Formats: sequence, C-alpha cells, structure tokens
Amino acid sequence: MRKSRLAIFGGGALIGTLGGLIGLGGAEFRLPLLIGSFGFASLEAVILNKAMSIVVVASALPFRAGTIPFNVLMDHWSVILNLVSGSLLGAWIGAGWAIRLRSETLYRVIAVLLLLIAIMLVFGHNPNSSGMPQLSGKTQLIAGVAAGFGIGVVASLLGVAGGELLIPTLVLLFGADIKLAGSLSLAISLPTMLVGFSRYSTDRSFAVVGRNRNFVLVMAVGSLFGAFLGGQLVGMIQADLLLPLLAVILVISAIKVWRHG
Repeated sequence: MRKSRLAIFGGGALIGTLGGLIGLGGAEFRLPLLIGSFGFASLEAVILNKAMSIVVVASALPFRAGTIPFNVLMDHWSVILNLVSGSLLGAWIGAGWAIRLRSETLYRVIAVLLLLIAIMLVFGHNPNSSGMPQLSGKTQLIAGVAAGFGIGVVASLLGVAGGELLIPTLVLLFGADIKLAGSLSLAISLPTMLVGFSRYSTDRSFAVVGRNRNFVLVMAVGSLFGAFLGGQLVGMIQADLLLPLLAVILVISAIKVWRHG
C-alpha cells in the first residue's frame, strides 16, 4: 500500500509539474496516466480526472490571489459571465455524451481531443500575447457563448479544467493579459466542472469516486505539489523547447489511448 501511495503521489506530482510549467492544472496529462498506468476504464478515468481537477482548480484560485486579487477578477465579471453562460450548458451536454458513448468510442474521442490539445500547445499558447480584443459588441458576446459551449463540452469529455482552450480564448477574444487570463480561466472552469461533475453523478460509473477516495486525495495532493514545483521551474526552462516536448507527450498519449480502445 505504501508503494502504491507513493506511486500515486508521484504520478500526480509529475503531472502537476508539467501543468505548472505551462500554467495549467495538468489534467490533460493526468487522463492518459489514469488509463494507461493505473488501468481505469475510459469513463471512470474521466470522472476521476474531473474530481481531481476540481480540487486543483479550487486550490489554485486562492494560490493566485496574491498576483491577481479577487477584486480584479470581479472587475471582469462580464467576461466570466459571457463564457460561463455557454460553458455550463456545454459541460452538461458533454458529460451526457460521455455517459452514453460506448467505451471504445470514448477512447477514440479522448485520443482525438488529446491530439487537438497538443496542436493548441504548439500553435495557440503564446505566453507573451495580449492586446486588443478581436471582436466587440454583440459579435463578441455571441462568440463568447459559442466558445464557452465548445470548451465546456471538451472539458467534460476529458474531465479537465479546459485552461488550454480558455486562456487563448480570453487573450484573443477579450484581449486579456496572459496572467489575468490564467486566473479568469480558473474562475470560469470551477463552475463549469461542477456542472459536468453533477451530470456524471447520475451515472452508475460515478461510484468509482467513492471506491477510490484515497486515490483521488493522494493524487490531487501530488498534483498540487507538482503544480507549485512547476511554477518555480518556469524560469529555468525555455518555453520554445518545453511546449513542443509536452505536445509530443500528448501525441504519444493519444496514440496509446486510441490503441487502448
């Protein structure tokens, strides 16, 4: 049991470190680990990933309050509301799809989404980008709802927070600074994940959380530790080298998940 807990904590720490290096929770990397290394079935892995993502995101919000205070977030309540209005519905629908999909099909969907996120890492994650919003007025409002809906669907299907999609959306669509975008992303992700989680709770596969309470807690703590460590290592590793490497890891994971199905 001791070795098992060490392995679980170590896996969570490794994933958290990878996520911390790019300013995310690391759930995109945790999902293939749950399927490949710990042997959970596709839907069970998604539900467990969602449970741990909620813990990590809920903890990350106060952690970042020293850099981006809550009152600054509230100054951008309209942006949060715009994206959340679409993401809540997307999260509910995405979780419903995941529950109804055959296990083999869900493996395929997960693999494709991991591949798309790998592409986002390389082409859509620019830590230096910010500026004027690309749209304004009603067009921006409609685009925000649509983007939120799509992100909510993906977040529920993978059990992730969706930061890799939210951050570029906040930067490009609303012109948010990258640091502000990171905190706004967390504020949007938390209610989105809670809605998806509540939808999963109606399925019998949700019992996997109760059966693996200690697993969830240990890996979540490991993920938090790793996220902190990754944040400290950011300045030591060049982003132009790191992002392609992480993208390769996701591509390999996508291939393994596809074959697993």
